[in-house]
Amino acid sequence: MKNSASVVLIVAAIMAGGVATSIPAAAQVWDPTGNSQLNGTYYFREVLYPIGDQAGDLSDAVSLYGGITFNGSGAYSISGTQAVLYDASQGSTATFTSSGTYTIGASGHGFINFSNSLLNVSYTIRVLVSNGLLIGSSTDNSYGVNEMFVASPIASPNLTASAFSGAYSLVYFNPVTNSILGAYDALVTLNANGGGGIGTANVTGYTASGGSSPFTASETGITYTFSGGAAVVKFPTSSSSAVAGTQYVYFSPDQNFIFGGSPNNADMFVGVRTGSSPNFGGFYYQAGLDLDASTAASGYATLDSYIGSLSASNGVIVGHERLASPFFQSTYDYTFYDYYSSGGNFTDTDTSVQYIMGNGGVRVGFGLGPYLGLNVGMPAPSFTPSAGPYINPVGVVNAASSAPFTAAISPGELITLYGSGLAPGTQVASSIPFPTKLNGVQVLINNVAAPVYVVSATQVSAIVPYGITSSIAQIQVVTNNATSNAVTVYVGQTSPGVFTNPAGGISDAAALHPDFSLVTPNSPAQIGETIAVYVTGLGAVFPGISDGAAGPTGQLSMTSGTIAVNVDGLPATVTYSGLAPQLAGLYQINFTVPTGVSTGEVTLGIAGPDSYSSESIIAIGGGAGAQPETAAAPKPAVVHKLPRPRGAARPGAVR
Repeated sequence: MKNSASVVLIVAAIMAGGVATSIPAAAQVWDPTGNSQLNGTYYFREVLYPIGDQAGDLSDAVSLYGGITFNGSGAYSISGTQAVLYDASQGSTATFTSSGTYTIGASGHGFINFSNSLLNVSYTIRVLVSNGLLIGSSTDNSYGVNEMFVASPIASPNLTASAFSGAYSLVYFNPVTNSILGAYDALVTLNANGGGGIGTANVTGYTASGGSSPFTASETGITYTFSGGAAVVKFPTSSSSAVAGTQYVYFSPDQNFIFGGSPNNADMFVGVRTGSSPNFGGFYYQAGLDLDASTAASGYATLDSYIGSLSASNGVIVGHERLASPFFQSTYDYTFYDYYSSGGNFTDTDTSVQYIMGNGGVRVGFGLGPYLGLNVGMPAPSFTPSAGPYINPVGVVNAASSAPFTAAISPGELITLYGSGLAPGTQVASSIPFPTKLNGVQVLINNVAAPVYVVSATQVSAIVPYGITSSIAQIQVVTNNATSNAVTVYVGQTSPGVFTNPAGGISDAAALHPDFSLVTPNSPAQIGETIAVYVTGLGAVFPGISDGAAGPTGQLSMTSGTIAVNVDGLPATVTYSGLAPQLAGLYQINFTVPTGVSTGEVTLGIAGPDSYSSESIIAIGGGAGAQPETAAAPKPAVVHKLPRPRGAARPGAVR
């Protein structure tokens, strides 16, 4: 197999690609050019859920809510209330004030630094901002809680009762019970009359212990009043009420998005006004909470929280979640493909989530038992290119899988930058090692010139230098001495993405049989056979190589971090993970197809120490004869992504 053939396939994969922690290290500065996107006074609600035992029960629960004022240049102040529920039962409320700093990039991606004197803890929330709305999650803090933050500007003048009018769907989540198996979520549909009355709310919900069997209810006599531009809604207080007692409801200025919860509990809801819902599609920012109760029969359930982004087009989603799972003692990047039906509302049977689109384009998700939770997705902002070379602020993606910009990049990863005016014409590197300047184009990552593989006016692909090990990276393109805007991204240890065939990250994984022929539905891999897949984003290697150089053929360069493979949810034996010999910017994984996998096209998952990629499928045949492994002759692979596999091994699992 000639290297030139492999290079041609990689070029095709890249050129057809789809568009899309901790506090950053002092050596690098997060892009602050989006700070003005947060300006003025907002209502916010934040919930925190520490995990207390091996059953997944909460040790306590906290909600914070009230007003947060941003000055538009990186500072904020809070005047709010904190409700603390010890052992998920008795608790207390207290008012508090606080202040701190925030940094938001041009994309709306950034972080807020919090300091809570009542809890005696400081932490960082990763956030996304779009058209004023703010969502966030504390995914990278050492104190180990699940957390979600939502905020919206307070309308001026203040909203009154007439603003709460029309049909709404809200998703309610309440894990605050003595046992996590008593946690529940609910989808509540209601009609507000604009005059203080709601009448009847229809409820469908699931409990953690109830499996896939829903409960339904109708709650009547619901009323509301307004104070300070927010609603105080009175639900029934009977023990059978899914949403009970007083709920504070905060509104986006156009009233199309609502959120809130109880003033003395740590529940949370998000909702949208419905009626003329737009179709789902485009680029979205997202955050949410998940409770996997599929293990309830074994006496435990697992809670996680996340923030990320997704791109939806032609029925296919490519997405990312920065996911925190204190139960599994892990935080990691999860990237995936998913599918959706046409129109605004649909039920995803693979992930057991029902999605509802709102009039303003915000989408909320309701977890179907035994996979409970809530999700909010908001359309990403639009961006206007500047003159000269310009990188789209959300245009930094994995060159193989198109995993979106909120996912971390990693040393040695082949990334693609989308934008405009990036190069005077299309050119592909013709030799190895790849040059650091191609057709007048350079890519600077933390001011280090990166090896450049292919350039065009709208996209550039380059290899992240192995020396980039800080927690964040600034990326710029220099075209004939003209410098682009800087885009800041997070840096991780690994960020696996599989090359796909056809190219673009939305198709079958390109893998090789021992005879170097492609694995396809007509030539599937067999149980017991050792095959090779080709990926990018597996991080540092030993022995190390120069940036842009080919993988060695003598002493192979193996990955420093452990790489695991799941096929159809079952662990596979990995016999090699490292650089593909003779090729630049390409990693290779050899693994043996495990016994027990289903025949047909099944999910292929790849895990690094800080990442999990469920992005491809692979064809499996019915034969059971083991075939011997041969040395891998590199040939780029190809990927198709599926949703997060339920119950598959994840980084840091402790059970």
